[in-house]
Amino acid sequence: MTHHYYTAPTSPHSHADTSHTLGTMPSMRLAAALLVLLPLAASAADGKAAAKAPAAPPAPPNITASMAKGGCKAFASLVAASPDALATFQSAADGGVTAFCPTDDAMRSFMPKYKNLTADGKASLLLFHAVPVYYSLRSLKSNNGVMNTLATDGSAKNFNFTVQNEGDKVTIKTDASDGVARIKDTVYDKDPIAIYALDTVLEPVELFEPVEAPAPAPAPVADAPKASKSKKASRRHVADAPAPAGDDAPPADQKNSKKNAAAGAPCLRWLAALPVAVAVAAALA
Repeated sequence: MTHHYYTAPTSPHSHADTSHTLGTMPSMRLAAALLVLLPLAASAADGKAAAKAPAAPPAPPNITASMAKGGCKAFASLVAASPDALATFQSAADGGVTAFCPTDDAMRSFMPKYKNLTADGKASLLLFHAVPVYYSLRSLKSNNGVMNTLATDGSAKNFNFTVQNEGDKVTIKTDASDGVARIKDTVYDKDPIAIYALDTVLEPVELFEPVEAPAPAPAPVADAPKASKSKKASRRHVADAPAPAGDDAPPADQKNSKKNAAAGAPCLRWLAALPVAVAVAAALA
């Protein structure tokens, strides 16, 4: 006996709907995956780019602020108050600069001289305290000699000073002073900027009269030679000689007559006594 099963007729649209549903499912999953992965990929790319980018160089320090912290507050205030000096210091900091700032004690005694300068003179004096090259303390000791400053005019070769070593200290000499300025402390030292504190204000010969060198001491006078014995004897002989006769002394012929009279006196006495002797002899006979 044969069994017959009933099979419901399939709608022609049912196959199409099923195949359409099955076909769209991978696309939806891909789209969802992309929505998740794309932000992650973008974030990773940004992170790699940030890691590869070099860090920005640190901003150069404020020179006047560093001076003030290092005991040069008065000098830093003068630089900040001079537009020309401040602009030159700031522009020189980018290429390298070494500044020498006098301490507040040094500036206190110098202020009367500073106030007598013109505006240009004040700016030149401030710029005279820096050179347009970075020098560590060690390189200063090994680079003695004449140095140009920020105040130097390239054609005139003026406003320069001489760096010298004095034992383990570094000194600075100008033609306007017979003394030297000594570096007391290192205020700041990090390439391309170095700042050193000085115990004296640097005076350029272009603004101040040079100090005249003291006159050399006179040569010692040689001792006179001692007199010989013969000279001494002659001196004694001269000293013992009788002095010339005064106005009251008798003339030489009167002296001789007195001497002759004194010499003839005994003879006259014998002649006077002779008759008496003859008479006595006759009486005795």
